[in-house]
Amino acid sequence: MARTTFASVRAMSDSASDAATPQPPASAAHPRFAEALADLGLTVEVRRFPEATRTAAEAAAAIGCDLAQIVKSLIFAADGEPVLVLMDGASRVDVARVRAELGATKVGRANAEVVRETTGYAIGGVPPFGHRTRTRVLADRGLLAHGTVWAAAGTPHTVFPLAPKSLITYAEGRVVDVRERTA
Repeated sequence: MARTTFASVRAMSDSASDAATPQPPASAAHPRFAEALADLGLTVEVRRFPEATRTAAEAAAAIGCDLAQIVKSLIFAADGEPVLVLMDGASRVDVARVRAELGATKVGRANAEVVRETTGYAIGGVPPFGHRTRTRVLADRGLLAHGTVWAAAGTPHTVFPLAPKSLITYAEGRVVDVRERTA
């Protein structure tokens, strides 16, 4: 399978956010995530912020982007099995839709211990790929509405941009409609 290969992971700051602090390539992303990027032959601009970007709102404020451009990487338990749901930062996951997509009986948010055990990362820093355990991945179609989205790079202080189609491809996700609908 042909894959675009880039030279290295790099961290940088640009005019999109003066708050980003440039970091040496190896120190910006979590080591496991940096390894996953290298394994994929993917270079991304990992940005490290002095303040946490643990929530979608914190990340959007730090980056200076729309809340919907933030990717939330959320772990759910579907009939006891972990499932990753990728959702834009302005939306909420509709658990009933996830249950229907998976044909599951019971779906709920995983606790912090399960998240760390499954992904290798703490809540607030879970990237969309590069996890300790391979899980099913559902990516909400709403992510495709943006030219660029931003996701955690393995820590609550680091993020990276990527085109949504590429992010979903690297995460090996299936595009679905699992967001809550507003009344």
